[in-house]
Amino acid sequence: MAAEADILTPPQTDAARLARWQEALDGTVPAKTDGANLLVATWNVRAFSDLTKDWTSGEGVSPKRNFTDVHAIAEVIRRFDVVAVQEVRGNLRGLRFLMKILGPDWAFILTDVTQGKAGNGERLAFLFDTRRVKPSGLACELVASVSTPTPGSSSKTKPASR
Repeated sequence: MAAEADILTPPQTDAARLARWQEALDGTVPAKTDGANLLVATWNVRAFSDLTKDWTSGEGVSPKRNFTDVHAIAEVIRRFDVVAVQEVRGNLRGLRFLMKILGPDWAFILTDVTQGKAGNGERLAFLFDTRRVKPSGLACELVASVSTPTPGSSSKTKPASR
């Protein structure tokens, strides 16, 4: 059985491609500056879930996302202080590997999975650089009610879809 690829050590061709990606990002995303800015982003990473534990995904391989893709995602995220990642699915393999690449200075907070057809089994992951952001310890979810008044009676409320 072949040894599993090491996610922290890209092969030379992938390392060169990731270096070009880093250069492009350096010219696009502002630098973090202590005491001067706080960089916050949101990113819909489509169906962020499982991944192929290799540097490439061959024809017909599922899932298509691989170590190179997760490194590219990490290069974007590490340029921010807080990133809300949308479409994180129930399988957290991709997120776990992403956190490994980001390193020990990064942490995350997850929302519950949104159940039902409208929720698509997704959640939000708030990733943050612990050198620049400290959570308060309070995490919550606000579900607003939508009032539907009925003539001649008190209004009825129902939870709004999120």
